[in-house]
Amino acid sequence: MSRDPALPRFMALQVARLGGAVIALLGVVILSHGQKMLAAVPDAVGDMLIVAGAVAFFFVPVALAKRWKRRP
Repeated sequence: MSRDPALPRFMALQVARLGGAVIALLGVVILSHGQKMLAAVPDAVGDMLIVAGAVAFFFVPVALAKRWKRRP
């Protein structure tokens, strides 16, 4: 039984989504001031992480899929 050639691309899409979710979650944790070691981090960093995580979650997989669909 051979492996599906689309599996690496599918996994790359899932890793991009997971990474975006983790980045956004880190931003939420920073804004909640729930961790003592993150208390010194400014709120602006948390805001930027939430935005960056949302962009990575929603737009990076779409951009990768469009790039892979283009014909050389």
